[in-house]
Amino acid sequence: MAITDILLLKPIEKLGNEGDHVQVKAGYARNFLFPKLMAVPVNHANRKQIDALIKRREARLTNELSTAQGIANKIENLHIAIAMKTGPGGKLFGSVTTQHLHEQLTTHDVKIERRQIALNNPVKSLGKHNAKIKVHAELFIDLEFEVVSENPIDKES
Repeated sequence: MAITDILLLKPIEKLGNEGDHVQVKAGYARNFLFPKLMAVPVNHANRKQIDALIKRREARLTNELSTAQGIANKIENLHIAIAMKTGPGGKLFGSVTTQHLHEQLTTHDVKIERRQIALNNPVKSLGKHNAKIKVHAELFIDLEFEVVSENPIDKES
């Protein structure tokens, strides 16, 4: 299989950021990356382009990290309570998912994607629980949230 050296012009997930010099299969480069202007072949003529891409990447990464710090500060100051339906004795119907957390964060104007939220264990009980939020590649936040009953809890006799 033929392998070619390319320079990425745009960040590509699981491959690299702009300005990275990577090796990929020739067909992938020729049929996908080059036509979509996501990469160029590496040669001596691309040196100026490499320098410009590296500067642009540094500026973008600095901006992303400062934005992530702002989101992290906002998340740390939140108190989230998720109301769930319960049965006799306070037993939950179903479980709390990342979708529930994402909806609560969205109502507090925190703009993150649902896939950035990770629950260590399924949440199937009332009380306080923790979730990890990947705000940035280098920044993780622990979010403590509380699960409360939506309806009054009837004690079993």
